Amino acid sequence: MAQDHLSASSPLAEHARLAAFAGEWNGEEMVFPSRWTAGGPATSRTVARMDLNGFYLIQDSVQMRDGKQAFATHGLFTYDRDDRTYKLFWYDSLGYTPPSPASGGWVGNTLTLVRGSLRGNARHVYEIIDDVSYSLKIQFSPDAEGWTDVLTGVYRRIH
Repeated sequence: MAQDHLSASSPLAEHARLAAFAGEWNGEEMVFPSRWTAGGPATSRTVARMDLNGFYLIQDSVQMRDGKQAFATHGLFTYDRDDRTYKLFWYDSLGYTPPSPASGGWVGNTLTLVRGSLRGNARHVYEIIDDVSYSLKIQFSPDAEGWTDVLTGVYRRIH
């Protein structure tokens, strides 16, 4: 009898762990001067949900600076059961197409994901502070050794 390849398996506990970031969030951010933008404070609103049978966290964020939208992102997080790492497919309003997803894992309450491209390397560090807040640090490195902050933020769940 042929196996039904369309029958979905169930999400793993690793997938469910991403639900910590599901919900609506307001963020206070610091954008550091870089080749992409001038530095300064920003606010953001993030909406994230677990979807597609619980295998993915889908996240959309809009950053505001000086009363105007300055940056927007769309992220798709999952756990890859083949290589046993978390993946982040990241798209933003700068318009660069990532050659591959960021990849990484959890250490305690911190999820670290790294991706490389011809422009350099990006590292996203998400730390769960408590049930109603988390922090994010996005860093850049030309060589994946010396990291420079691009953005730091603390996000609070909207009740």
